[in-house]
Amino acid sequence: MKRSRREEGFTLIEIMVVVVIIAVVAAIVAPNVFKRVDVAKVNAAKGQIAAFGSALGNYRLDTGDFPKGAQGLQALQQDPGVEGWNGPYLMGEVPKDPWGREYVYNYPSGNADSYEIICYGKDGQPGGEKENRDIVSWKLNE
Repeated sequence: MKRSRREEGFTLIEIMVVVVIIAVVAAIVAPNVFKRVDVAKVNAAKGQIAAFGSALGNYRLDTGDFPKGAQGLQALQQDPGVEGWNGPYLMGEVPKDPWGREYVYNYPSGNADSYEIICYGKDGQPGGEKENRDIVSWKLNE
C-alpha cells in the first residue's frame, strides 16, 4: 500500500500553529515562575538568618557574648580566640545570601544590645521594595 505525499508529514501551517500555542502558554506561565523564584530566594534568606540566630545563641551561651563586628559570622565557623568557644556552630562554610553576596553582620547594632544580620535583597542595595527589600534579623516576622 503506497501512501500519498499528503499523508507523509505535517504542513508548515500545522507546525506554526503548535509553535504559537507553545509561545502563548510560555508567555502566561513564565512570569509566574519567575515571581516564585524571587519569593523562594527571600524565604531562603530568612531561613539562613534564622539559622544564624540559633548559632549565635549557642555561641553566646558558650562565650558569654556575641561575636564582635570584626569577627563577624566567621566566628561561628572558625575559633576567633575567644574563651569558651566550643564550635563550629554552623555545619560547613558560612553561606552567602541567595543572590551570592555576603550577609552584613553588626554587633553591637543600633537595635538595642543585640546583633543585626542584614541581607540587602535582590538589588544588593539598602532599602527597596518586594524582592529588593532588606531582610533584617530583627524584622523577620514582618
